[in-house]
Amino acid sequence: MVRPAKLALEDGTVYAGQAFGAEGEVPGEVVFNTSMTGYQEILTDPSYRGQIVVMTAPEIGNYGVNDEDVESERPHLAGFIVRQQSRVASNFRADADLDSYLRRYNIVALSGIDTRALVRRIRIVGAMKGVLSTTDLDDASLVAKAKASPGLVGRDLVREVVPAKARQWREPLNPLARLEAGPDAAAAEVSAAGSSDRAPHVVALDYGMKWNIPRHLVDVGCRVTVLPGTATADEVLAAKPDGVFLSNGPGDPEPLEYAISTIRALLGKQPIFGICLGHQLLALACGARTFKLKFGHRGANQPVMNLEIERVEITSQNHGFAVDEAALPSCVEVTHRNLNDQTIEGLRHRELAAFSVQYHPEASAGPHDSRYLFDKFRRMLPK
Repeated sequence: MVRPAKLALEDGTVYAGQAFGAEGEVPGEVVFNTSMTGYQEILTDPSYRGQIVVMTAPEIGNYGVNDEDVESERPHLAGFIVRQQSRVASNFRADADLDSYLRRYNIVALSGIDTRALVRRIRIVGAMKGVLSTTDLDDASLVAKAKASPGLVGRDLVREVVPAKARQWREPLNPLARLEAGPDAAAAEVSAAGSSDRAPHVVALDYGMKWNIPRHLVDVGCRVTVLPGTATADEVLAAKPDGVFLSNGPGDPEPLEYAISTIRALLGKQPIFGICLGHQLLALACGARTFKLKFGHRGANQPVMNLEIERVEITSQNHGFAVDEAALPSCVEVTHRNLNDQTIEGLRHRELAAFSVQYHPEASAGPHDSRYLFDKFRRMLPK
C-alpha cells in the first residue's frame, strides 16, 4: 500500500512522495549527504540530531541493516529522504531491511521525490528548516510549521544525546575495518596493553560520539573511559587521564559554554585531541569563533590538504559549522584545509599539546586516509 508523505521547506517549496519507515511528522534542518554507502552509520550518528537527511545516491537500502554497523545505540536524525528505497536487502550480513529498521525506531522517511532538485535548491539557498509529514498533507500548513520550527542556531542539542553516565570502553575495531585499511592495519593486533592498567588512559568526552572513535583509541593501545560531555574539568581530572579526547556531536558549538569552559581548564594539563564538534569547541576554548556554513560538508568524499606534509586526504565529514579563520587567536595555527571551499579542517596549539580536525578520521563509513591521527595522539601519551 502506497502511503503519501510531503516535505515542506521554509521558503515555501513542497515535495510530495511516498512514505516509508514510521508514520508521523517531524521538523528539522534539511541537509544532504553525498556518500554512496554507509546509510546505517549516517542514521545512527548522533551529530545528525535535529536534522532531516537527504541522500544523494539514487538508491538506498540495497544491502540492508545489521547490528554491527552502528555508531550509537539507535538512529538520532529527525527524518530521512531518498530518491528510491530498495525493498530487497541483498547482503549476507543483513539482519533486516531499511524500512523495518526505521519503523522500529520511529523514524519518518520519504522516497520518490527528485532528490537532485532538492539538493540543488539547498546548495543555492542554503540548509533550510523543514517539516516532513505523513499525517498533514496541506501545503500551506506544512510551510507554516517549517517557518515556525526552531532551527539549529543557538540550540544545545548535545544535552539530548550525551550518555547518562560514565562507561569503560573495551570494544576494538571490527576486523573488517582493518582489512579495508590495508595489509599493515589488517596484520595489526589490538594491543594487549589496551585492556590493562599499564595502558595510557584516555578520557573521551562524549558530546554525541560515534562509536568507531573509541574503537580506534582501543586499537592503538589506549584504555578508554567515556564521560558525558557535560562533565566538569574536575571530574575529568579525577579520572586521572593521560590524555583527553573531545568527540563529535550535533548542532551549534557556541551555546555549549559548559564544554568550552571545561576544555579551557584542561588545556595544558594533558594532551588533547578533538574531532568535528570537539575541534570547534577546542578552537572556542582557545579564543576563536565559529560560523554556520551555507549548506555544510556531509559525505565520504571531501578533499582535505594536510598543510604540514602537503598531502591530500579524502575524508568523511558531517558538520554545518566551521571555525572562523578571521578570528583565530595567535596561539593556534591551521594544519588542514578543505580544498573545496578553503575552510579550516585542522588546528594545533602552538605551545600546548592539543590538536584537532574538523573531519572524521575514524570514517565508518568512509575512506581511511586519516587514521594516522589516532597514532599521532597515541605518541603524545606515555609509553
